[in-house]
Amino acid sequence: MSIALAIILSAAAMTLIIGVRYLIASGAFALATRAKHPGLYTGLDAQVRREVAWSLASAAIYGVPAGVVAWGWQNRGWTQIYDNVHAMPLWYLPVSVLLYLFAHDTWFYWTHRWMHRPRPFKLAHAVHHASRPPTAWAAMAFHPIEALTGAVAIPLLVFLIPIHVSALGLVLAIMTVMGVTNHMGWEVFPRFMWRGPVGAWLITASHHQRHHERYGCNYGLYFRFWDRLCGTDDGIGDFTKDRQRSRAPAAARRRGGDADRGGANRAA
Repeated sequence: MSIALAIILSAAAMTLIIGVRYLIASGAFALATRAKHPGLYTGLDAQVRREVAWSLASAAIYGVPAGVVAWGWQNRGWTQIYDNVHAMPLWYLPVSVLLYLFAHDTWFYWTHRWMHRPRPFKLAHAVHHASRPPTAWAAMAFHPIEALTGAVAIPLLVFLIPIHVSALGLVLAIMTVMGVTNHMGWEVFPRFMWRGPVGAWLITASHHQRHHERYGCNYGLYFRFWDRLCGTDDGIGDFTKDRQRSRAPAAARRRGGDADRGGANRAA
């Protein structure tokens, strides 16, 4: 098999893995939402279909660099990924996870904040913010330009920071869970994770919901460090009020439609 074909197959395999991972994770949390908050996504069927379509397109963009890196790691030893747990001190395992999360959060904060400048927002990031309110399916609903900025982060880090393959798997799992739960419209985590001292530094759905409500704040992914340091932290949102605001236009449209039909019936 030629090298080019092997890399293409690796990229295709990673695309499939990322796409299936998205469908499983978002689908599971969507089902949890239906059980915990019945009707929360009522009337959002067209939006959900759009979120799934954009997310599967993003999976292909994420899969290409991931596939190239995976092939290079297995066949050329390109990366700093190691599979012998004793290659580094055991204390480094949790440290490497934190290093990756902080580095990824830093990349995400600054690229996300850049995406909110007028031209990048109109060109790309508006696709993600078209989800109002976002659902559990919106985690990867990105324009290709935005997907590309996210797709290169972890592949670049594995060339720079040593990490055990299992620790990398944990990083990817955290990335997936946080990406989905930050958009699902309710808090799945215990109260201490979004209220109190711990919640003051961690990002969960309450924090990210305010970003989708007000746009110019709360840009982080995992931690509130950069938001707090740069003065862009606007606290946590109120899901009840957000739902009332998001439902009001839809209710008004329904009332208008009912009035039009009533007028037509009377005229007939």
